[in-house]
Order: sequence, then C-alpha cells, then structure tokens
Amino acid sequence: MKYGFWLPIFGGWLRNVEDEQMPPTFDYAKEVIQSAEKWGYDTTLIAELYLNDIKGINQDSLEAWSTAAGLAAVTEKIEIMTAVRPGFHHPAVTAKQAATIDHISNGRFTLNIVSGWWEGEAKQYGGAFTKHDERYDRTTEFLDILKGMWTEETFSYDGKFYKIEDAKLAPKPVQKPNPVLYAGGESEKGKQVITSACDAYVMHGGTVEEVAGKIQDMKNRRIEAGKEPLQSFGMAAYVICRDTEEEALAELERITTVDDMSGYAGFEDFTSKSELEQKIQLQDYSVSNRGLRPNLVGTPEQIASKILEYEQAGVDLLLLQCSPQLEELERFSKVVMPKVEELRTTTAK
Repeated sequence: MKYGFWLPIFGGWLRNVEDEQMPPTFDYAKEVIQSAEKWGYDTTLIAELYLNDIKGINQDSLEAWSTAAGLAAVTEKIEIMTAVRPGFHHPAVTAKQAATIDHISNGRFTLNIVSGWWEGEAKQYGGAFTKHDERYDRTTEFLDILKGMWTEETFSYDGKFYKIEDAKLAPKPVQKPNPVLYAGGESEKGKQVITSACDAYVMHGGTVEEVAGKIQDMKNRRIEAGKEPLQSFGMAAYVICRDTEEEALAELERITTVDDMSGYAGFEDFTSKSELEQKIQLQDYSVSNRGLRPNLVGTPEQIASKILEYEQAGVDLLLLQCSPQLEELERFSKVVMPKVEELRTTTAK
C-alpha cells in the first residue's frame, strides 16, 4: 500500500468547521509536504479549482499548477499529482508546462485528469462547460495531444476541439513515455476514456464491496480493450484516528453536523452535473470526495485492519484527508502505518 494525501489548498476539508488551523497558504502547504515526505508518504494530490469549494467561494485558496511547480522545487522524493481540467487549459500548452514541472521534480510530476463538474465556476473563469459526454469527448482529444506532444518530434492534430500544426516540444518529460495519467470517473463514458487513454484509476471513497467491484470492472475493461493493466488503483479517504473508538466517533459527529451551508456552493452542480454511481447525501458531502465512506474511523488497530481489507480488494494507493492536516498526517504515519505492517505480517504467518 502506498500512502498519499490531498494537499491542503482550501484551508481544510470540513465544510462545517470554520477554522481548521490549516491556512490556505504556500508556506503551510510546503510545511505539510516536506514533513509528509520525511514521514514516509508517497504522493500528494493537488486539486484544481479556482473557487474554494470547501470553505466558500469568497475564501482564499491556492492555484494548483503554480503551487505544484513551487513544491516540486522544494521536495525530493514525493510524487506530485496535480489535477488538470481540459475545459480550462489548452493541451499543447499543458504538455509544455507538465514537461517543465517534470524536469523541476526530476520525474515526480503526474496528472489527475478531471473532466469537470462545476458549471458555476466555469462561468466565472471562462471555462468550457458542455454536456457530460461532450466534456469527455474534449478530454479524449486533450489526452491525444498531451501524448503526441510528449512523444513525437513534430506533432499535428485536427480534431473537433483542438487544431495543432507542426508543433514541437522540447525538452520531453523525464518520465517515458509520459508522466502517469491518473483519472477517476463513474459514468460509462468516463470509464471508456480511462480504459482507452489513462494509466491509473482513482476513486472517491466507497465501501470495500463498492471499491472491489469498481476495480474488477476496470480490470475487465482493460483486458477487453487489449490494454496493459492499469498501473494503480487509488481511493480517497478521510481518516479519524484516536486512542479510543469513542473519541473517534465523537469527532465524526462533530464534523458531520451541518449548520452553515456556505461551504456547499458546489453541491448541486456536483450531484446534478456528474453521473455518480451512489446517491450522494449531504452528510457525504460534508467531507469532500466521499471520504467518510471507507470508514477509516477508530483506533489505529481498527483503521489498519480496514486498510488491509482495501488492499485485498485491490487498492494500492490511499489519498488521505484529515484535520488538522499536519498533526493528523504525523499521527497516521507513526501509529497506523506501522500497525498495517504488523497486521500484514501477522496475517501472513
């Protein structure tokens, strides 16, 4: 199991807790990622939204790509997975930017391809926001161009959304043939694009049974398409680790009691503009990315046992959220990670 975390660029992950003691500043993000690198974390995921979907659209948040470039220069080992939404970027320019950050990081930069779901944000920032399947059609062309620019000496493209003539990109990325392309998607169209064009699959939080079904489905799709197996299956999860189960459940109650709706600006678009496999309840949305569904809530032993269940189901990357992030990532690294190894060893005997 590899351990990753969502970079805290919104000031927290809880929509009903005003101050989580994790400011949306580059200095705090740098402290978190540098500390996490020392604690043994493998990956950070930097979400890309121009509005703060967690704390409210009038609140501060960091821009993903400039943050990624800055962090690439001050880290040494950790993978920096940064989201990119085709509706806001030109693929040829994105290919150049990604290759540059890949060089800054010495081959640690990867992309999370997100076709988009927030129509209100797109209107404010001039993004292309069309019907669901057309967004994925754009994504397909976007990925074609990224790969072409990264691998061919001279590249041309004539598509519905993009036209490129005799383009050159140098230097090419450090990673060959390309930086790893992660993507998530629950609609049929989304899964088709991931099957044909991406390298790894990332999922919202779900139960062991839900996630196992998704993983097997994607494995079958890759086989049927004659593709190599996906490189990784990642899952988002919010962690509440405490000395006792009672303490953990009390914290769960605190963070899911919704009084102030200011942090729920994107809720309607998220549930109506996406095609989601499970109906999303407001409580699920209180912590982003359905992070509570995996139920990583309890003592170190309880959480470690649950992680092994996900590992057996095929998950090999956890993308964690927690609050306050610096303190909770340290706690997880010191008491949960070793417990996972201990239980794995015990089970193997």
